[in-house]
Amino acid sequence: MQSAVIIGATSGIGRELAKILSGNGYIVGIAGRRTHLLDELRKELPNRSFTKFIDVSKPAAAMNQLEELISEMGGVDLCISSGVGFISPDLRWSLEKRVIDVNVTGFAAMANVAMHHFVQSGRGHLVGISSVAAIRGDGDAPSYNASKAFVSNYMEGLRKRVKRLKLPITVTDIQPGFVDTAMAAGDGLFWVAPPQKAARQIFDAIRRRKRHAYITRRWRLIGWLLKIMPRAVYDRI
Repeated sequence: MQSAVIIGATSGIGRELAKILSGNGYIVGIAGRRTHLLDELRKELPNRSFTKFIDVSKPAAAMNQLEELISEMGGVDLCISSGVGFISPDLRWSLEKRVIDVNVTGFAAMANVAMHHFVQSGRGHLVGISSVAAIRGDGDAPSYNASKAFVSNYMEGLRKRVKRLKLPITVTDIQPGFVDTAMAAGDGLFWVAPPQKAARQIFDAIRRRKRHAYITRRWRLIGWLLKIMPRAVYDRI
């Protein structure tokens, strides 16, 4: 039986992924700050599960807590880590710092623990929930887009590292578009996917051990447009 840890399982995509993985026979470790929501989710999971309080904005403690969870589960095959996002047109530092602490430092800390475990085990699968926002900067959420660019770039570096080590470790960069979660805020939203649909497509990417996936799949068109769009055009949007 395979096992997976989901960091950020209290709501949204992480919560739905926990249900899907458990329903497909995984032993699931669910982690996050809101332990009462983890306890509620655990009651819904059909297979064996573990819970752990982890606040990734406090990386030293979070790394120890993730190591404890992996040990309690007897090792894991899959680690999924997500993040947070806020609209911050006025550059409020408390919001900017929160995004950086969670999506940059926190993500790297969790990925570090997972990769060390996978290298020691000789196999594994790391999944990072980045975003289509990683492709270009944004004036209303500058720290969010920049943090997701870090996530995607960091995972590319980890992928190159395990290739040199010649180990069967997969690193998957998930780039969702708009998903109907608390992070989907602001005007002009389109192609907004229910978290259940997004989680199903992410699970498909996990099963196929893909290196990269847009969620939902139609967002590959937006990704392509963002990459080729001239700066003069993008700056007017």
